[in-house]
Amino acid sequence: MLDQKIETTTVDPAVWRTVWTILVGGLAVLFDTTIVAVALHTLAHDLHVSVATIQWVSTGYLLALAVTVPIAGWAQRMLGGKRLWLAALSLFLAGSVLSSLAWSAGSLIAFRVVQGVGGGLLLPLMSTMVMQAAGGRALGRIMSVVSLPAVLGPILGPVVGGIILQHLHWSWMFWVNVPFCVAGLILAVIYLPKDGPVKRLPLDVVGFLLMAPGLVGVLWGLSNASKPGAFTRADAFGPMVVGLLLLAAFVAWALRRRERALVDLQLLRHWPLASASLLLFLSGVTLYGAMLLMPLYFQQLRGSTVLQAGLLLIPQGLGTLASRSLSGRLSDTMGARWLVVGGFLIVLLGTVPFAFADAHTNEWMLMAALFVRGIGLGTVTVPLMALGFRGLARHEVPDASIITRVAQQAGGSFGTAVLAVILTGAMTAATATASAAFQQTFWWAIGFTAVGVIISLALPGRPAREPSATPGSSATPSR
Repeated sequence: MLDQKIETTTVDPAVWRTVWTILVGGLAVLFDTTIVAVALHTLAHDLHVSVATIQWVSTGYLLALAVTVPIAGWAQRMLGGKRLWLAALSLFLAGSVLSSLAWSAGSLIAFRVVQGVGGGLLLPLMSTMVMQAAGGRALGRIMSVVSLPAVLGPILGPVVGGIILQHLHWSWMFWVNVPFCVAGLILAVIYLPKDGPVKRLPLDVVGFLLMAPGLVGVLWGLSNASKPGAFTRADAFGPMVVGLLLLAAFVAWALRRRERALVDLQLLRHWPLASASLLLFLSGVTLYGAMLLMPLYFQQLRGSTVLQAGLLLIPQGLGTLASRSLSGRLSDTMGARWLVVGGFLIVLLGTVPFAFADAHTNEWMLMAALFVRGIGLGTVTVPLMALGFRGLARHEVPDASIITRVAQQAGGSFGTAVLAVILTGAMTAATATASAAFQQTFWWAIGFTAVGVIISLALPGRPAREPSATPGSSATPSR
């Protein structure tokens, strides 16, 4: 029993080398979106275009990412993980350098699309390569490291962006990516294991033509729903309806084709993956939706600058850092259910003070609440991301990575759009004050978190033993 305990909780040093190599390269992608998001007004002014036009710097990137994510699994099987990682990171590096040299809004938007294509391959590949290397062991500990930038990006990105915009030219937002990309490429060449034999499989063209534009339609509609008119806007309602219809058609197509589909949705019969994906959607709502509200609260209600608002959010990042390592270790020993339930309850507790805050609420109290909220976010995210891969065979991991990535991204877009609509509606109410509008919207965020608490009770408990078919099992057949 002791030998078995050591075997299932220790991590091979080669796995850690893979984890840190992937993490360095992935940092650039995960920080890029939030750094750029704070610069839209500056870019509009310097490039002499409207904010509506320059918004495509972010929208184009996210839509390119959404188009590319679904083919990551197929591309890995065609090229091998290491070769695809090097190609995608090189593409992201090229897009970053070109974006820094952009001479107009149109050129910047085009180069951001290049970045988005590279990022769309890198994001699911991060989870896939690490989980396959881990061999199903100590998934919580490993995921607590590899998923760290996904949570810290929205927190530290605005701070880095604000510092750059205050002291440097906006082009430095893209040069920041270059050292990470170069270091990531060097480490990948040295430390990532060589690719084994690859199997030439035809791309599921029909599935791609259904899923990719379906995701684009839903995400584009949600991004437009945050503007005046909300979901009644033609550019919000129309793309969302078309996108949902395409995704419904993809589900029917994928269930029919089974493992030959672009993404094998049969994996959702695996309850750990299905439940983790649902709750990752809600965690996306909780993290990214509230991350829209909090900077706006500090800026609009308290008069903070972009940089000051970013600095005020740092305690949330520190709370996340404080809890993730312990959460990962506990996830490996006690399972996900009660960790996630407790994590959502802590997030709820840390959000409640904002539902009573006004323009004069003590900042130190709010920063303490943000630290508590960060602890909860770290406690929720790690076990969920690890749970989605428990019990899966090696060849199933790429599709599981795509499913969990799409769930989290869709949750973030949904949360941002819905809370923006609620805040806008509350702001325009004849009898509402700005403080009351924010308080009402934070109560909605608390409601989403409470739903997460309830659903978490249905998560699988502690596994009786390590699964025989693991992500790292070399005995499983390739698709």
